[in-house]
Amino acid sequence: MKALKIGSLCASVPIVQGGMGVGISLSGLASAVAAEGGVGVISSAGLGAIYNDYSKDYREASIWGLKQELRKAREATRGIIGVNVMVAMSNFADMVRTAVAERADIIFSGAGLPLNLPSFLTEGARTKLAPIVSSARAAAVLCRKWWSEYRYVPDAVVVEGPKAGGHLGYKAEQIGDERFALEALVPEIVAEVRAFGAEHDRHIPVIAGGGVYTGEDIYRIMALGADGVQMGTRFVTTDECDADPAFKQSYIDAAESDIEIIRSPVGMPGRAIRNSFLDRVKEGLKRPKACPFDCIKTCDVTHSPYCIMLALYNAFRGRLQNGYAFCGANAWRAEKIQSVRELIDSLKSEYDDFAARCEGFSLRGKLFGATR
Repeated sequence: MKALKIGSLCASVPIVQGGMGVGISLSGLASAVAAEGGVGVISSAGLGAIYNDYSKDYREASIWGLKQELRKAREATRGIIGVNVMVAMSNFADMVRTAVAERADIIFSGAGLPLNLPSFLTEGARTKLAPIVSSARAAAVLCRKWWSEYRYVPDAVVVEGPKAGGHLGYKAEQIGDERFALEALVPEIVAEVRAFGAEHDRHIPVIAGGGVYTGEDIYRIMALGADGVQMGTRFVTTDECDADPAFKQSYIDAAESDIEIIRSPVGMPGRAIRNSFLDRVKEGLKRPKACPFDCIKTCDVTHSPYCIMLALYNAFRGRLQNGYAFCGANAWRAEKIQSVRELIDSLKSEYDDFAARCEGFSLRGKLFGATR
């Protein structure tokens, strides 16, 4: 595997661990991935619920929680630690400012276009910025907006395909459309980003995620021009994942038919593991009376079948009868719990084995052609 370089940052393993909220990727998982040479990512979503003991004020608790998670990660590793901040979060600005102040290495931001993300950088800040997009058009709009408004070139661009877990940046009818498959999107976005980078004499790495599961997948996606990959689902079933064991077990127990697309209260489609809670929602048995968090800008409690923050928090704590697990399209393939080190070692081996086979085929092809 080639190293992933993001400005002055260098990950010896070109894998970004996807940010997973609520509480699925905190300092435990992020630091373990970073220690193995990848990019570990803390999700800022829902920290106000997780750190509710510190303050009953959701935003205040979120700021405190992010500070604590970043500091714990820093104590555990010298590797690259990032933060995922969703544009749709009501405390988006708080989380970005906190990540910058705490010197997070990089901020990944999606669930909407983070058009004003560079405005939060303070003088001397070394935090890198990486928007998450779902199309070449979105990448072009964002790159040119950042340059025209802030004279800032993205440090990296993440393309997230429709096989990703959690909230998806696609319409329901696009999720199964091959024109929106990651394999179709990567070359388009790489071409757009490379052209913009060339205009500014910069190499902007493109990181691709959504359905990347094996070392062979990593090889194939990087062969399309990506500089690295983003993987979330694979890291859930690790010892170091911050979720309750019951959450991890739900992945191992899931069949392919259990992975479904749901309509989230925040107004976006999402991918999750079907369970009794989601069945009860479909039957209309859940209805929040009030919004306890005001966590997502687009969530309207008067039309929401349930509180998504409570559902995801309950799942994180293992109370799946009152919540559900978001997941990627390949979650049903999980077979065991293993350490982050074991997982990354196996991904490297799979990558190397497939690369050797591909190079062998290529060499045999050349030799065959030369003897004809």
